[in-house]
Amino acid sequence: MSALAGREVLVVEDETLLRKRITGFLETEGASVTAGGSFEEGKNSLEGMSFDFALIDVHLPDGLGIDLLPFCKGLEALIMTADGGVETAVEAIKRGAADYISKPFELEELPLIMARCLRKRTSDRLRERRNEEIATGAADGGLFFGKTLEAMCGQLDRILAADRRLSGRLPPVLIEGETGVGKSTIARWIHANGPRRDRELVVVNCATLQENLAESELFGHEKGAFTDAKEKRLGLFEAADGGTLFLDEVASLSAPLQAKVLVAIEEGKIRRVGGTREITIDVRVLAASNRDLAGLVSEKSFREDLYHRLNLLSVRIPPLRERKADLLELANHLLRGVGIRYSMESLVITDRGQQQILSYGWPGNIRELAHELERAVILGEPGALEFPNLPGADGEFVAALDKGEWLNPLFEFPKEGFNLEGAIDVLIDRAIDQSGGNVSGAARLLGVPRDYIRYRKKKHS
Repeated sequence: MSALAGREVLVVEDETLLRKRITGFLETEGASVTAGGSFEEGKNSLEGMSFDFALIDVHLPDGLGIDLLPFCKGLEALIMTADGGVETAVEAIKRGAADYISKPFELEELPLIMARCLRKRTSDRLRERRNEEIATGAADGGLFFGKTLEAMCGQLDRILAADRRLSGRLPPVLIEGETGVGKSTIARWIHANGPRRDRELVVVNCATLQENLAESELFGHEKGAFTDAKEKRLGLFEAADGGTLFLDEVASLSAPLQAKVLVAIEEGKIRRVGGTREITIDVRVLAASNRDLAGLVSEKSFREDLYHRLNLLSVRIPPLRERKADLLELANHLLRGVGIRYSMESLVITDRGQQQILSYGWPGNIRELAHELERAVILGEPGALEFPNLPGADGEFVAALDKGEWLNPLFEFPKEGFNLEGAIDVLIDRAIDQSGGNVSGAARLLGVPRDYIRYRKKKHS
């Protein structure tokens, strides 16, 4: 079936014969066509009727066709221009036209061009929706900002504020954190909330790039650049022009590629493999690494100049073992996403399940937590979720719970030392929270005088 079947199309063309030819062809393709030969006729049609497409000639007897573009909201406008009118056509694109067609043209081209416009509109709408979900946290398993991420949130706010003050090229952002903490989610959130949300976000996992093809993937190649280069290919930097390029696991890039990435960021120029011409690009680079780039620099395995360029704006995502205060709330947030995905309601983690979550170190971070929650939903009881597969879940820790012991047997003192005073304050705060803010109730839970709690709170206020 033709892409024009059932579509409403407006044709505004001064030449009567060409207008009739276009109208007749579109109607044979199943479109419903309204035709006019002047600016005023086109304007009246656009103001009084709804269309999917408008084919508009540049030169009309009573005005310029591109001045009809403000009336073309919500439809795909195609500008028809004679040979030599490329500058006008480019101006039309800037003002909102979907594409332009150079006259003379084959009528058979129209369905192909219109189908391409529809695909782009669909793609743009899906991207818009995806960005809305990411920006609002509505996406399945979306970003969860808890109390333990307040410092990181402050960094993100400052980055977005700086972005809004810049009209052109945006500085790169380095996102660091262990595997599974949500670096990709943060990158998508920055893009979805930034000034380039309406443009492409191109994601590349540098660790998966083949050594011999990595340069071509990032920067493209010319026809004949190497044995299998049978045609010119666009690189990912070019594909992201005007938008955002997310380089995940950037530490995996070879030293020569690191140098080329640095040039692309600093100068806004790239050169395809086998090419001699420099191509100007405007790409916002987001880079992520689960390895300490500063340490890699000291080991001479990552370029120092690229590190400093990427590290101009940086975000560190703490691992889950540093986010115990948010862990249960995060688990419930992720659990809601699992419930939506499996069309299940009333998913509840038991008290023992909560203790199992809190006792585990989560070396796989959020990704591991999400997988364990999904496993529990599939294999367990929806109203009584527990996690028997976690190390220690049915062993030493549960035995300790049964004895009424409060200390996690898996706990180890950190090598840098332990803050006992801080731990006491945490216990007091927990007791006050559990008592609903009642100091006397907290004192009874802790087995200490009420004045002791008041003294501690006053001391550290």
